[in-house]
Amino acid sequence: MTGPILAARLRAGMKTTALALAIGAMAAFATPDAAEAAKTLRITLQLPLKNILGQNHLAFKEIVERESNGEIKVEIYDSAQLYKDKEVPQAVASGAVEMGSASLTRFAGTIPAVDLMFVPFTFNDNASIAKATAPGHPIREALDAEILKTGARVLWWQAFGLSVMLSKDEPIVTPADMKDKKVRVFGKILGEFVRQTGAAPTLMSGSEQFLAYQRGTVDAGMTGVTAVKSRKLHEVMDYTILTNHAGLEFVVLINEDVWQDFSDQERAIIGGAARTVEQELRQKYAKIHEDTIAWIKAETDMKVVDLTDAQRAQWREAAQPVIDFYIEQSGPLGEKLISEARKLQ
Repeated sequence: MTGPILAARLRAGMKTTALALAIGAMAAFATPDAAEAAKTLRITLQLPLKNILGQNHLAFKEIVERESNGEIKVEIYDSAQLYKDKEVPQAVASGAVEMGSASLTRFAGTIPAVDLMFVPFTFNDNASIAKATAPGHPIREALDAEILKTGARVLWWQAFGLSVMLSKDEPIVTPADMKDKKVRVFGKILGEFVRQTGAAPTLMSGSEQFLAYQRGTVDAGMTGVTAVKSRKLHEVMDYTILTNHAGLEFVVLINEDVWQDFSDQERAIIGGAARTVEQELRQKYAKIHEDTIAWIKAETDMKVVDLTDAQRAQWREAAQPVIDFYIEQSGPLGEKLISEARKLQ
């Protein structure tokens, strides 16, 4: 065999060997990655990890990864890195991301009945909301079932406290005190409630509150009590009125197809972790609510006002037309949920 021919065959053999090695290497890397991706749960979260909801997700991650011996990985993308709160339901339902946490009211456009928590004075306190949202309760079961129809399954509910009223110069203790005021709200149902009291609702995000209060864009507002501290609202408002008139709830969702792709054992691990962290968060938030009120009283110039039984009765009476409005919006399901909620009052 001549030199040139031998050299050509050697080069060809080397190329074939190199190609085979490259293909082998790609296969070696591709197989584990694919297997890992099939057992990786990405969670999109609008709040930072240091927030209590972020910590709640970290607790879920720890349990799932420990109980599955690392065979299920959980990746948390906080601070809206992947999706904004309003985008989460669709992102999870479509499978664009495996899991996500969103405010319950984000489903109001397709499931008006979820706004039950915002029907003013439907629930008395954290304890009644805990009962309504407990696994197995008719209210929880009905809302979870409706959300499942969108393609996303509710894994657990996340307590985010109770709504209070904030005001400047003078406290708002009865519906009559609302007349002609501009009031910050965070939902359609609460906006209707404000209108029923003779005030003008202004829909705005939580992050816009401080400047709105500081500049006098609104005279009063509704917010979760913890925001008084976290958003420094005590610097721009004078009164915190403990109306506790609405429950703030988030839900953690998983794409239904992703859920069904897990084995029974894996679903038991994920579901068990969800129940554990749900209960822990609800217990923590009840205490945080009380601790925040104590902090406002002790560490700020704000005055904390609780309602008398007579004042609360006036608010409940003012809220009656809002119940009718809610039922009109949500139909038979809403009527059923109101009936169930009344059993908890």
